[in-house]
Amino acid sequence: MPIKYDKLIKRLQKAGITSYTIKRDKIIGQATYKKIFEGGDIDTRTIAKLCKVLNCQPGDIMEYVDEDDTNI
Repeated sequence: MPIKYDKLIKRLQKAGITSYTIKRDKIIGQATYKKIFEGGDIDTRTIAKLCKVLNCQPGDIMEYVDEDDTNI
C-alpha cells in the first residue's frame, strides 16, 4: 500500500492509546485498528476521528510512499 501509518502507530503508542482504549472509548472499530497495523485502507472519517483524538493533522499520522520508489 502506498499509504503508510507508521507515524500514527508511534503517536498512538506515545499517547498510551491501546486496542483496549480504542474499544473502551469507541474511537474506531477493532477491524479498522487492525487494518492500520496491517497497512490496509482506512476511510477519511476514521482519519478525522484519529486526528481529533490525537490533536493533529492527517499528514502527522500518515504518509504517501511511492511504491515504484521502494522497488529501486
